[in-house]
Amino acid sequence: MAREPGGGMIARLGIAQTLAWGSTYYLPAMLATPMAHDLGVSTPTIFAAFSAALIVSALLGPSAGRMIDRAGGRPVLAATSIVFAIGLAGLGLTHGATGLFAAWLVLGIGMGAGLYEAAFATLVAVYGNRSRNAITGVTLIAGFASTVGWPLSTFMESHIGWRGACFAWAALHLTLGLALNLSLPRGMAAGAAAAPGNAGASAPPAPRETPAQRLASMSLAFVFAATWFTSTAMAAHLPRVLQAGGATLATAVMVGALIGPAQVAARLLEFGLLRKVHPLLSARIAAALHPVGALAFGVIGAPAAALFGVLHGAGNGILTIAKGTLPLVIFGPGGYGYRQGVLMVPARVAQALAPWLFGMCLDTFGVNALWLTSGLGVAAIAMLMAIRQVEVPTADAVPL
Repeated sequence: MAREPGGGMIARLGIAQTLAWGSTYYLPAMLATPMAHDLGVSTPTIFAAFSAALIVSALLGPSAGRMIDRAGGRPVLAATSIVFAIGLAGLGLTHGATGLFAAWLVLGIGMGAGLYEAAFATLVAVYGNRSRNAITGVTLIAGFASTVGWPLSTFMESHIGWRGACFAWAALHLTLGLALNLSLPRGMAAGAAAAPGNAGASAPPAPRETPAQRLASMSLAFVFAATWFTSTAMAAHLPRVLQAGGATLATAVMVGALIGPAQVAARLLEFGLLRKVHPLLSARIAAALHPVGALAFGVIGAPAAALFGVLHGAGNGILTIAKGTLPLVIFGPGGYGYRQGVLMVPARVAQALAPWLFGMCLDTFGVNALWLTSGLGVAAIAMLMAIRQVEVPTADAVPL
């Protein structure tokens, strides 16, 4: 029988994830401009290198997941602390575009094996089917990655330069991050937690998929890609979207500041009131929030900007949890890490392309570009509805 989730492991993994996200995914937003100026390249070149890292992370995800299935998350996550440190140190030492891309490709390796998907697989390896609350707990803590990472990167850049900021982040990975990841339980493999005495056993292969499960796999891959596209597009372009819809710059900044708290509040709701609701139902509701907010903003205009931001942030907060819980409740813990990695490949590619593609739509269609993200949200709901007949191995979720 799987263990009950422990607060100590959730806290350690959540802090390690906050460090991992803050020093990679959220790094370009604060350092891209001084980095580009110093290296003599354009700012879009910095983001192109970042997009290349996301593609690498997509390709590496399934292999990283399989390693966690076989050996548990401790050695994989500990190794990513070293990889992150090497990539960040390389970024701080670079003096041209070639070194820039090389450093980000190394960081992409770390991102493919060291962000949420790996953390979720690590939790499933220890807690099995009881991992839902643990996954929520980790996302609650790591949801503050931008809140911590952006000001810290800005502070370090202003005092020791962008290179010094990269070196400081690398040092944090070699000290804090490595120590936290090494403190995780060792040798538990996904699926082994469900059977007493199997600690350290290799994870059993996932059983052959039924037609309903194959449909679920394709549906989830689409849902994750669609929602990550929207999340990344809004992260890159939300102020421009709001201004295109008639909001002032001050309003756009205020709305942007609401998204983080909205995400955390929604995750608290998931941890509390929604914990007994089936994850499919909460995911369907969450997928609807962005289209509803976009519709309100499109009809009412600037007065609905804050509502749009809060609904988008809340939906994104719950969907982040759903990316970890839906594969678990649908397919069980066996082979979870590999399956999670495969399901997230389209999402990582969509994430890499989102700023460019949505930016083009925004330049061409203005605020009407929200029809694209809203359409993706509606399609995601339809896909989530398509997997309602899949048998789910949970005892604590209410019927759909």
